[in-house]
Amino acid sequence: MRLLRIGITALTLCMIPHLGAADPVITKTYSYFSISGITGADLERKLALHGPMLMHSGTRHPGATRIKLGGSVKYESFEGKCRVIEAVVKLETHLTLPRWKNRASASNDTRLVWDTLSADIKRHEERHAEIARQHARKMEKALEGLRPEKTCEKMEVRVNATTKSIIEKHAADQARFDRVEAASFERRMLRMLRFKAKKLNSRS
Repeated sequence: MRLLRIGITALTLCMIPHLGAADPVITKTYSYFSISGITGADLERKLALHGPMLMHSGTRHPGATRIKLGGSVKYESFEGKCRVIEAVVKLETHLTLPRWKNRASASNDTRLVWDTLSADIKRHEERHAEIARQHARKMEKALEGLRPEKTCEKMEVRVNATTKSIIEKHAADQARFDRVEAASFERRMLRMLRFKAKKLNSRS
């Protein structure tokens, strides 16, 4: 029996026949950074100054999701064939989100803007984590479903190729999501602000 460690990919984003019916090992954690200010301009400036730095872009963002995707595959030779007997995919996601310190001293309008913006930041990063979960499940299912090979050397090549393909698709899906979100940001914020303002007015 051989044990092959799957190569681990680490991403930071502005922001997977099933043997044993196992699921990927998934963990999600959170951390927060504080910002101050009492106007919308203050908040925008502080987010730009103190938001997490994205290594692939070299710029700061109001939120981030760090993703580590890896694991291991066990396979063995049996009756002249090498087959996968177990695949364990591990996914770690860590979300970094903002917290506002000066809510009590700010105007109602600024609070409304912040509530709308912070909710959208959290939704965006949670979606990055969900995209990663989907690909972790796809990876585990694909690895456990690999057909037997004549040798374990060929199986190792197949495992590596399958892992690489899914990691590349995962990165492409994450990048596509960011592009769509960036293109619709202003329109989305205006729609949510109008909805929340209308809801507040209806209560008064």
